[in-house]
Amino acid sequence: MTSKLPAAVQQLIAATNSGDVEGFLGSFSDDGVVDDWGREFHGRQAIKEWSDREYIGKQITLDVTHSAVAGDSATVTTIVGGNGYNGPSTFIFDISGAQVSRMTIRE
Repeated sequence: MTSKLPAAVQQLIAATNSGDVEGFLGSFSDDGVVDDWGREFHGRQAIKEWSDREYIGKQITLDVTHSAVAGDSATVTTIVGGNGYNGPSTFIFDISGAQVSRMTIRE
């Protein structure tokens, strides 16, 4: 279901599912942002600290159930698994060049 997504989003999802912190962080631009239900983490270091606590550190997996791309934005509906939140979630990715500039997480 991810084959039509931008390469950076595909990389981010693959890195998430394999627990690859460096691959996950490498999908973001240097000034990338994660917006996790209104809590924002700016830059790779802040994203890494958030991820260690709440994302890859919780062995998150993303099972993509639907995706749509419009311009420089991709919306991905998933079933989240792992040792934290489990259930449906929507991720909105803003793309800048070949990297994710913003990942917004909502239900």
